Amino acid sequence: GWREPRHSRRSSFTSALLVMRSMTASGRICAPARKFPLVRPSRALGVAPRASQGRALEPGDLVLVAGATGGVGQLVTAKLLERGFSVRALDRARTNRSRAAQLFPGAAVEVFPADLRDRSTMLGLTDGVAAVCCCTGTTAFPSSRWEGENGPRNTDWVGTSNLIDSTSSTIKRFVLVTSVGVERFTEFPFSILNLFGVLKYKRDSELHLQSSGLSYTIIRPGRLTDGPYTSFDLNTLLQATAGARQDVQLSARDDQRGEASRIAVAEAVVQSLLLPSTCNRYYSICSTVGEGPGKDTAKWETLFSSCDATEAST
Repeated sequence: GWREPRHSRRSSFTSALLVMRSMTASGRICAPARKFPLVRPSRALGVAPRASQGRALEPGDLVLVAGATGGVGQLVTAKLLERGFSVRALDRARTNRSRAAQLFPGAAVEVFPADLRDRSTMLGLTDGVAAVCCCTGTTAFPSSRWEGENGPRNTDWVGTSNLIDSTSSTIKRFVLVTSVGVERFTEFPFSILNLFGVLKYKRDSELHLQSSGLSYTIIRPGRLTDGPYTSFDLNTLLQATAGARQDVQLSARDDQRGEASRIAVAEAVVQSLLLPSTCNRYYSICSTVGEGPGKDTAKWETLFSSCDATEAST
């Protein structure tokens, strides 16, 4: 998600455009030649019938975490290990190093080198997994993170769609982390965030997952605060924290604006795996002032249930 104080939105937008135009004119931003092919999903886009309630994970189940070296992904991995699950961390093939292995030394983490943009590297990636947590992402605006064709299209559409298509329908859950604003990317201020298509591609991946036949949960966080700070955004620059905003505000609609603590988002991902009632649901999440549910599954179940009840009554 993305939000600025009302009085500064227009000026920020203008400044951003001027900076990007300057970078384009200087040749610092260019459209690289397409290396990764346009995805032709094997499962037709559309809305699949809502399946029956999903199955909860059990201790010892193997969970694949895509984006395990990112901010939310690191926390999801740690929380899964803490609860006794086994984790397969997807780490893009690198020469003589593995970021995932560095982050979780000695932990029961199986590192799987693969590039989601290239299906030929993904053979066996989802074999034996009980669930998939997709926490991948890139910056909304051009940055060094885009080097090597890591822009929104390849990250939020090509890679995510390849992962969905390679996942067996027998898994207990596929949890996808996207963003608030994915259904409002033509509206201000989300239209600014979507200048390079990040929200549109996230929404396309949501629809692809929904039509895939997999049991899914989609988590849509607001602008991320709290570490690990791996993103190239304003909150990372300011080292923004949730502070007193430890409580969680959930919605079954894409109707929220604001910030979301990475800690709360990661907890929502893990809790959704523990609760069958969250199967085939969308949840927007932001942080608000208060104590919050922490790691209490009963409190999270109440939050999720209240959110669903509100949606059902409208």
